[in-house]
Amino acid sequence: MQTEDLQIEKKKNLNNILGKTIKSGIIKSNLIPMFAGLTLAIYTYHFSLIEKIPEMLFSLIGSALVIGAAGSFNNLYDRDIDAIMNRTKNRPTVTGEIKPKTVLWLGIFMSFFGILILSLATPLAAILGFIGLFLYIVPYTMVSKRRTIYNTEIGSISGAMPPLIGWASIYPDIRHPAIMGLFIISIIWQMPHFYSIAIRKHEEYKEAKIPMLPVIKGVRRTYLQTNIYLIFLIASSFLFMTLSFGLTSVALLLNVTWLILSVYGYKKMDSKQWAKTMFIYSLLHMTILFTTVIIYSLVGTIFQL
Repeated sequence: MQTEDLQIEKKKNLNNILGKTIKSGIIKSNLIPMFAGLTLAIYTYHFSLIEKIPEMLFSLIGSALVIGAAGSFNNLYDRDIDAIMNRTKNRPTVTGEIKPKTVLWLGIFMSFFGILILSLATPLAAILGFIGLFLYIVPYTMVSKRRTIYNTEIGSISGAMPPLIGWASIYPDIRHPAIMGLFIISIIWQMPHFYSIAIRKHEEYKEAKIPMLPVIKGVRRTYLQTNIYLIFLIASSFLFMTLSFGLTSVALLLNVTWLILSVYGYKKMDSKQWAKTMFIYSLLHMTILFTTVIIYSLVGTIFQL
């Protein structure tokens, strides 16, 4: 009995180590916008859910593997700065619970099979998966993250690829205004979201010498830049008009509310409170928006059959 308990405990520890290495939480959160893009394409082009089950499975599995690979490579490369920051110092790649060589091969394995599985959906989905992976590893992790205050903007492109991959898995044309709306919103959303994290973790980023905007330019500049992005976010809401007035209204309401919250909160709160409020709202914003897109698309697909 004791041996069996030890085996169960070892398995749990291994799963925990692997989960932290591939950033399983980020995988889960990124699969939601991927699924939003996927269901939106099914609704837009009048497919049935049953006929697209294979593509749905390929896109879910392939995307999870590619996102996990990106997390693995990021953890591998950032071991030195992760060791400095409190929120990352317990990652297995820092503590030595997993060997760098193992992480490297894990990333290669997940990259190869993730892109291969995405190609079973459509070639475009595989290409977008590769582009997202490359952009995250090279331009963001290896080049810009430690060198420029625009690292968030550069990294945001790869972070916005999931909805494109989901759409492309169903229909290999990503020029429709609705999916471009999801893509652009996903890009812009990341600036207020990560700026708020950088304000809250200001000292950690400063100690690790990561040039986040609030660390280099201060909170006032970050506040002004956040509001500029939120204005662009409001404008992007109208990209849904070609598909749905309802989705446009939801996006517009969420985006306008965010700008009002930013302006009002900055006047009434200290910088840390303002950043915490902005961070919490950013999570609510994306959860509500993508959930609305998924529900709207699924219900619309069922009733149009």
